[in-house]
Amino acid sequence: MIVTRNLAQQLRDRLKKSPAIAILGPRQVGKTTLAKQLEDHYIYLDMENPRDIAKLQDAYTFLENLEDQTVIIDEVQLLPELFSLLRPLIDAKRTPGRFILLGSASPELVKGVSESLAGRISYNELSPIGLTELPKSIGYEEHWFRGGFPESLLSETGDLSKAWIDDFIVSYVERDLAKMFGVDLAPTLLRNFWSMLAHLNGNLFNGESFARSLGVSAPTVNRYLDFLEGGYLIRRLQPLFVNAKKRLVKSPKTYIRDTGILHRLLNIPSYNELFGNPAIGASWEGYVIEQIYQLKTKQTELFFYRTQTGAECDLVLVQGIKPLACIEIKLSNAPTVSKGFISCAKDLEPKYKYIITPKSETYKTSNEITVTNLEHFLVKIFPEIQ
Repeated sequence: MIVTRNLAQQLRDRLKKSPAIAILGPRQVGKTTLAKQLEDHYIYLDMENPRDIAKLQDAYTFLENLEDQTVIIDEVQLLPELFSLLRPLIDAKRTPGRFILLGSASPELVKGVSESLAGRISYNELSPIGLTELPKSIGYEEHWFRGGFPESLLSETGDLSKAWIDDFIVSYVERDLAKMFGVDLAPTLLRNFWSMLAHLNGNLFNGESFARSLGVSAPTVNRYLDFLEGGYLIRRLQPLFVNAKKRLVKSPKTYIRDTGILHRLLNIPSYNELFGNPAIGASWEGYVIEQIYQLKTKQTELFFYRTQTGAECDLVLVQGIKPLACIEIKLSNAPTVSKGFISCAKDLEPKYKYIITPKSETYKTSNEITVTNLEHFLVKIFPEIQ
């Protein structure tokens, strides 16, 4: 089944202007498939393939001889010295579309990457398949439960989907993260930490508490969190500070970005079982936030807002220093407006106020809050307000 990715046209446009583009995202998210769809003729090199690595023994000469072709380099973070070689190659001939670099690690955590190609490369993040990219045969319920990784989402059966995610989790814990960043990681510690993050999905992150539970230091916990975030597996949602008169929460929230992974870490066997699990509210909240993240523009930043007295807004869209929208995320399709949300909206004075649900109709409450379902918000509302 072919899935058309929202990012595809943007990448084609950037290939016409930039000598190099990078497609970043977690492993197995579809970066290679997408890259090969962008160009009809290309040279493909995989930095996990010994034969391709051998071709780059004299990398400068090899790549210089391919100056009139598009070269796709996969898992490029495994050979970070390539970045310093690409700089003079690009400067010698700044032809658009020379290189497509694919990486599974945040460039900020790969030594020398950000500095080497500054001004010469366009960075683009490919997330798991989003709600607005789904084939018509797949509904939001299946997407929410299985997550957006192609091999999981498009599996013929639920058992095959779960088996793929289980293998994915094991490979990340035992091999992938350490290899991507060139560091030593303790697999048991990493697995336990990842599972703890799943059980506390959507909660404030307290590094000291995690450290005590895991029997390690707080710097070690923060280091592991950085690697999980740098591998595009978790997201930190930062708090918004705009009201100096109130005591505000200052710790970030953490979310497992893909709900399919979240549900396997929590050992939830089916969509029906999800509804009997106390984690369902946080799962839906994280799912909504991730779908909004995938479609936001660079001008829009995402935060949450919470006072020390407990008033909270699940999501605040900000442009510049001005709150654009306050959003409350509800699992109920007949939601009530909480006093805390009204209090937060009064503090922040956003232009828009929304409650997002799974399937409700779109209407306005007496408080001038728009209630709508997630798909309608993503397709009709979000593009108009950004």
